[in-house]
Amino acid sequence: QVQLVESGGGLGQPGGSLRLSCAASSTPGGLNTMGWFRQTPGKEREVVAFLENSGFMGYGDFVKGRFTISGDSGKATVDLQMNNLQPEDTAVYYCYMDATGGRNWGQGTQVTVSS
Repeated sequence: QVQLVESGGGLGQPGGSLRLSCAASSTPGGLNTMGWFRQTPGKEREVVAFLENSGFMGYGDFVKGRFTISGDSGKATVDLQMNNLQPEDTAVYYCYMDATGGRNWGQGTQVTVSS
């Protein structure tokens, strides 16, 4: 079982930045996509960003150029640089990696944006 470990969450100020990182305990076989979801209480988990092995990347509509995903499929690491944070970005952020055996999830890291 591949374990994904996230780091970098915490308290950010409106207009500030945070960087989330995620690393797998081992590279999942057939790794093809890495990304981030987020979830707030009472809402469904929503896509924040994803990165495919082809280099194609996508973002949720709410990102609006504020976040940047980067990663290394060979090392099974994926980062999320979040700039111009807003209070509505407050959520638990989960990284994931899609591979031959299915989707692997991280345990989640809390991001709170508040002054």
